[in-house]
Amino acid sequence: MTQVTFMYPQLFWLLLVIPPLVAWQIWQRRRQSATLRMPSLSGFAGKGTIWTLLHWALFAFRILAIALLITAMARPRTVDVSSKTKTTKGIDIVISMDISASMLARDLKPNRIESLKKVAAKFINERPNDRIGLVVYAGEAYTRTPVTSDKAVVLDALAKTNYDRTLSDGTAIGMGLATAVNRVKDSKAKSRIVILLTDGVNNTGFITPEDASDIAREYGIKVYTIGLGTNGTAETPAAIDARGNFIFRMAQVEIDEKLMRDIARKTGGKYFRATSNSRLEEIYQEINKLETSEIQELKFYDYDEQFRPFALAAFALLLIEIVARKTLLRSFI
Repeated sequence: MTQVTFMYPQLFWLLLVIPPLVAWQIWQRRRQSATLRMPSLSGFAGKGTIWTLLHWALFAFRILAIALLITAMARPRTVDVSSKTKTTKGIDIVISMDISASMLARDLKPNRIESLKKVAAKFINERPNDRIGLVVYAGEAYTRTPVTSDKAVVLDALAKTNYDRTLSDGTAIGMGLATAVNRVKDSKAKSRIVILLTDGVNNTGFITPEDASDIAREYGIKVYTIGLGTNGTAETPAAIDARGNFIFRMAQVEIDEKLMRDIARKTGGKYFRATSNSRLEEIYQEINKLETSEIQELKFYDYDEQFRPFALAAFALLLIEIVARKTLLRSFI
């Protein structure tokens, strides 16, 4: 943004000398004029000469020159201000998502996966200065994106994340957590956190959730756990018809909340229960507030001095006045 500023704006108080100078000039002019008493002045009406007008024009030049010199001394300059934010201490975050078939349950709208993706995308957009990665798991786990500062890549991977029939069936919470921990264990970030989401209980995988949480604690990685699903029953995939579509039936929502609380407590995180779309969004907002990055804003000022045109104009006016008084108009003024 470009704007005009003055280095010494207090010098504009000097402009107050101009009215006294004008008053002094008028008084001096009247005092120097001779007085001639005559019975009538009608014969001299309209007889003013151009030389009289030039006297006041030259005086106006001098006053204008003084104003321009004061403006030049105030140092006018244009300044272009630009700012740049720098993350001094960033955070590495890995979102570990359960994408087993039960995540297609319709207690959150339109289903658990789609609701989670929408809220997670908003969370990612609100973390512009942190690196974020994405891990998904069902009966096994894999990394969708490593931790990166390129939010477009993470958001694209998140948008394309759906229930994956190629993964073995089940819920391997330990595998999902261990894979996420592996993505940030060697990071040099100020803080490293994992957001672990599931809607079930650990029932497969060769790494237990307890072992995975011990590894996270050993590396100083904080784990926020989220249990996804309503209290009671939910419309959940129960079978597949002849065309390969899921058949939904009401089933009991079963989340190992004790395990999720233990993981969070052991690693210094916090456990949340998301029973609705709005509650899920509130949870992400709370995590967003709990984990903040230190941001340093750097401002750059590019000054361009503008006093020279004012000074040159002032000297030009003074030069015109001096030359005119000492040469052509010397006999008349």
